[in-house]
Amino acid sequence: MGSRILVYLLLVSSQILAILARTDGDDLAALNAIKSSWSNLPPNWTGSDPCGSSWDGINCTDTRVTSIMLAGTGVEGSEFSDISSLTELQFLDLSNNIGLKGSLPESIGNLKKLSTLILVGCSFYGPIPEAIGSLDQLTFLSLNNNSFNGPIPSSIGNLTRLSWLDLSYNKLSGTIPVASKTAKGLDTLLNARHFHLSNNLLSGSIPDQLFSSNMKLIHTIFDHNQLTGNLPSTLGSVKTLEIVRFDWNFLDGPISPNLSNLTNMNELYLSNNKFTGNIPNLTGMNFLYYVDVSNNNFNASNVPQWITSLQSLTTLMMENTQLQGLIPVELFRLPQLETVVLSNNNLSGVLNIGNSYSNNLTLDLRNNSITDFMQKTDYSMGELILVGNPLCNANGATLKYCIVENHHNNSFPSNNYLQNFTYYKTLYEALMSVFHSNGLPVDSVLLANPTVDIYNYLQFRLQIFPSGQDSFNRTSISTIGFLLNRQQFRLQYYGPFFFIDEPYCCFAGSKKSSNAGIIIGVAVGCSVLVLLVIFAGIYAFLQRKRAKRAFERSNPFSSWDPKKGSGSVPQLQGAKWFSFEDLKKCTDNFSESKCIGSGGYGKVYKGAISSGQLVAIKRAQQGSMQGSSEFKTEIELLSRIHHKNVVSLVGFCYDQAEQMLVYEYISNGTLRDCLSAAKFTGKIGFKLDWSRRLTIALDAARGLSYLHELANPPIIHRDIKSNNILMDDHFNAKVADFGLSKLMGDTGKGYVTTQVKGTLGYMDPEYYMTQQLTEKSDVYSFGVVLLELITAKAPINHGKHIVRVVQEALDDPEGSENLNKILDPAMGSGSHVGLKKFVDLAMSCVGESAVDRPTMGEVVREIEHILELSPENKKMDQKISGSSYEEENDESPLHSYDTEVFDVSYGSFPFRVEHQYGK
Repeated sequence: MGSRILVYLLLVSSQILAILARTDGDDLAALNAIKSSWSNLPPNWTGSDPCGSSWDGINCTDTRVTSIMLAGTGVEGSEFSDISSLTELQFLDLSNNIGLKGSLPESIGNLKKLSTLILVGCSFYGPIPEAIGSLDQLTFLSLNNNSFNGPIPSSIGNLTRLSWLDLSYNKLSGTIPVASKTAKGLDTLLNARHFHLSNNLLSGSIPDQLFSSNMKLIHTIFDHNQLTGNLPSTLGSVKTLEIVRFDWNFLDGPISPNLSNLTNMNELYLSNNKFTGNIPNLTGMNFLYYVDVSNNNFNASNVPQWITSLQSLTTLMMENTQLQGLIPVELFRLPQLETVVLSNNNLSGVLNIGNSYSNNLTLDLRNNSITDFMQKTDYSMGELILVGNPLCNANGATLKYCIVENHHNNSFPSNNYLQNFTYYKTLYEALMSVFHSNGLPVDSVLLANPTVDIYNYLQFRLQIFPSGQDSFNRTSISTIGFLLNRQQFRLQYYGPFFFIDEPYCCFAGSKKSSNAGIIIGVAVGCSVLVLLVIFAGIYAFLQRKRAKRAFERSNPFSSWDPKKGSGSVPQLQGAKWFSFEDLKKCTDNFSESKCIGSGGYGKVYKGAISSGQLVAIKRAQQGSMQGSSEFKTEIELLSRIHHKNVVSLVGFCYDQAEQMLVYEYISNGTLRDCLSAAKFTGKIGFKLDWSRRLTIALDAARGLSYLHELANPPIIHRDIKSNNILMDDHFNAKVADFGLSKLMGDTGKGYVTTQVKGTLGYMDPEYYMTQQLTEKSDVYSFGVVLLELITAKAPINHGKHIVRVVQEALDDPEGSENLNKILDPAMGSGSHVGLKKFVDLAMSCVGESAVDRPTMGEVVREIEHILELSPENKKMDQKISGSSYEEENDESPLHSYDTEVFDVSYGSFPFRVEHQYGK
């Protein structure tokens, strides 16, 4: 009788819910499935009526879900097939959620009403499914900044309504698909306005068929691929084109004169290919303001006269294009001209810039054959560079245009658009208009830090401030992301955009619903279901408890709590687990006599495990959040690294709320210790001479090169310094301490955007300024270590950085004499073969710009070459025999573990600052 009553109540409550609910049952099931498989979803995804209770990011028409917009809200997940059940879906925007990873399922083809699909800046990989071509309502497809691979599906050619196609910054390969007897291709997309396919691995020739006069394209962007063959003459038939980019490919042959038919063109990029023949004649392109045809194999010719007719021209790039003869003075009379780069040509004669040029003009003519400059002292422009011309070789030539001071190709010129009030105002007003017209509470926007990246794309930071509230809610965040990616506004001199957001720290509190009927209905239904679960689940609960105890015995991370700030459970690839009792025993109950170091993380003990191996045991302080984060990072990385020049992880302990890492024991401390001890006679039992220092540098470079180039994925150490290079009993160097390390992963960008951390004095200034971490950040730190090796000086000594000290010595007129004054006397007197090459290598590593620094593989090869220069070095046994430290007065040596780490902040950037404890 009781069971019948329960069933009756359940049926009644279900009917109540069905009456009150506004969400279709199938759509509800699909959203609940998504909710169970994804994490970090909005907190108001509760209840059984998403449409009625307005779940954040979910929009409905009547009872059906028609849009999901969760851009930039930090959601995570790897299962996407459930979305395919939302058959009325029209808008899907999951962009800028790096935690969304996995492949797109073929079932996405079920979304027949989808008109907008935006997955920018996620972590998708695998092929783009052919089924995407069945979404015949699609007008906007943006999959850029992921890791999609394989060919471009030819089925995309079925999307005849498509206006926007962006597949840039992926790993797509193969040829560009065009229509055949059996399939469609991109050439059938006659309504498309945008082809964005840059930064992929596309190869083969560009089919003539790809372009036709029936097309409406305004952007065709294929730069940074592997395309070969000719530039199709049919490109000139698409007269609507405004931006064309085919730079950084392997295109060759002559450029068709049909290109001059593109009279609406604004920007033309054809640089860094293998084009031959004549430089293309661009007469009649009256709206053209940016031209770059640099680094091609054109026929030798004078500067084309037609350039002087391009009245809208602001930027002319013709570096290394076999130009010769005089530069026509008429070029400098163009009213909008801002930047001219004609370097690495054979321009000759007397340079005459006239008197009608812009005061903001940047003119780069380095490495030509110019013999004189007519204006000399009375010219006034933004920048003039004539280095490498005969007029700079004259005796006593000290003119300012013969010196290059901090010239960076990637910095935006001083006369850039964001500093021009008219352009700034135009962009500001366009953004504010689109935000306000969509009901967003935006008070103002700020555009800052404009730069041009290595791909010649303008980048700037956009900050958006809320109106009448302290923070944006999730709906506002996702709507802002959607509007920026959807780009429903057009601006002269701007575009195409793509928007990569940064994690948003704060969300406004969610408002309670005023719809009491829905709240009551949900409450009634849940109470009945709870009763059923209680009666039906007691046995399952008891069984689960038994299973949990068994699981905890077999899984050392069963008690790991991701909510404590250290992320998900560590993913290991082989590491021995030690119990707390094991390590307590081998350290004599963590006796102070076994302690060999201490710091902010905790203490380090020396011990011998059951096999007899000596180990160093790093024990975290109880409750240390920094310790938890570093523990996870280090255990994950070191469990998968095996190299003779990287410290080995023997095992770990995660037991009884303890976090401990067990390393191989390194007997001779750190490189910093060795350099400090070598200063004092009798402190060590060996001589740290030039040859040994070279060998130490080579060992450390090999370890770091392994991390960058052979580990999969590559690892950026992020804290290379002399205290993190350890010396074993044969004085082999090993890279240690991976607590701050980062995996490069599969970003496709060549950098990881992360909070700035490291050690003062070793930190890459470019990383500090941009928060973009690359392998070259480690190279900078290693360069500082190389300078320490030869000077034994700390990175910052008496307020001066070691890089500056060495540079001043090199710049001094006394040259090598002055350099000798700062060398470590412990290296010994006499000739140090290869020292000049070593110093040059170190200074190249600490270059101001990352692109100018060598890779660690190149560093290894250069040090090997330096070692080969000396016959003594060739004979030297790299495994230096000898004693370890022989400390006077029975003093204990310093160890790499003897470090306190704490965070401080300079402006908005946190630093790791370390204090060394001496004994």
